[in-house]
Amino acid sequence: MKTRIKYALVIFLIVAFTEMNAQIKSGYVFGVNLSSVALKAKGISSYPEMQGGIHMGGFYELPISDRFAFQPSLWLSAKGSSYAIDTVQSFLSPVYIEVPANIAYRFGKDAVKISLYAGPYFACGIGGLSMDINGDLKDIRYGSGENKDLKPFDIGFNFGAGVNIRGLLISAQYGIGLANISPVASVDYEMKNKVFGISISFYTHRN
Repeated sequence: MKTRIKYALVIFLIVAFTEMNAQIKSGYVFGVNLSSVALKAKGISSYPEMQGGIHMGGFYELPISDRFAFQPSLWLSAKGSSYAIDTVQSFLSPVYIEVPANIAYRFGKDAVKISLYAGPYFACGIGGLSMDINGDLKDIRYGSGENKDLKPFDIGFNFGAGVNIRGLLISAQYGIGLANISPVASVDYEMKNKVFGISISFYTHRN
């Protein structure tokens, strides 16, 4: 886990270093997630219940032109799913360090602007809890093999829209996991994250 955190911090420091060489903005983001982990096992698809979580972190905004900007971020994001097998409930609640890297298109007046954005995200699992069908609560085990819960790394694609009112940005986004995070290395098993999020962001630094 310490190695994964080090990798995430290196990415964040690289982004932060660009502030010395470009006119950028920065700020913080807080929000909620409604997520699920789509599950397919031996050709049978399962449709799990959505689960609530939060995300929080910081972001940078590097202008490309008057209307376009590059927006890298570093988030702590809680995702997961609830599953019902007969009358028995179980769940997965992984916590990720996530790096969204969006391109934003903005239009509107100075006081109120609309943003449309899209881009990839990269995530690394660092913790979380799970409960199995026996009701046992345990820490999520990341890795490969039948004795693990999830693979640690996820890659996906985000898209969303928001409104910026004098520096306060309210946005909604949807993230689609592209990586198979099932720990079982088989074409018969597939797990993918799907997340709908609502965020509030505000700037703390403007050049």
